[in-house]
Amino acid sequence: MHLPEDPEAPVQINIVPMIDVVFAVLTFFILSSLFLSRSEGLPVVLPGAETAETQAQRQVVVTLNERGELFVGNRAVADEQLVEAIQTLGTLAEGGLVVIRADQAVSHGQVVAVMDRLRTLPGVQLAIATEGGLP
Repeated sequence: MHLPEDPEAPVQINIVPMIDVVFAVLTFFILSSLFLSRSEGLPVVLPGAETAETQAQRQVVVTLNERGELFVGNRAVADEQLVEAIQTLGTLAEGGLVVIRADQAVSHGQVVAVMDRLRTLPGVQLAIATEGGLP
């Protein structure tokens, strides 16, 4: 007895489920990276304050670490170049906010000296970063 040969259907790979999985994984990584990209600046130990508030307006961050080194954003600057470095950013408009993130080990005199230099900028507003509450 001779059976008729069934023509074999060509093998096909259905990629629709694979595309769904790839998009799901891509969505996960995009959303998780949004939460990781929030940058607070350089690592310093901020003093605590019970009345701390978050600032919503455009700002420039100036950081003083425990060794007294000065940074504008993540770039190190010399004390005498502080005002120039902020002016070259161009993000500080009239009435802009400069947030000073000073480590709690930095002397009060150094913070006041930085604030004094920053006050030469026209219309600048100064803020000092703190932790949300006292320990």
